[in-house]
Amino acid sequence: LRIQKFVEKYAKVSGYKLNPDKEIVQRVIEGLARNKIKYGKQYCPCRIVTGNPQEDKPKICPCKWHREEIAIQGYCHCNLFFKS
Repeated sequence: LRIQKFVEKYAKVSGYKLNPDKEIVQRVIEGLARNKIKYGKQYCPCRIVTGNPQEDKPKICPCKWHREEIAIQGYCHCNLFFKS
């Protein structure tokens, strides 16, 4: 539930919207939760975690690439955040 609130708040303050497909949003949130349990960080489930903290840092949601992806294609790679 905390991750749900986090992504909702992030989308709102960043001027994005969450994917209108609630099943996809739920899948991404579950992936974030699994990664948080497994690795201790909310790594984007669409990114490959290597175990190298330096290399993996940009993969923490919202990842380093999401703004550019949204600007170019209208949504991030995970399909979580969409252009408003």
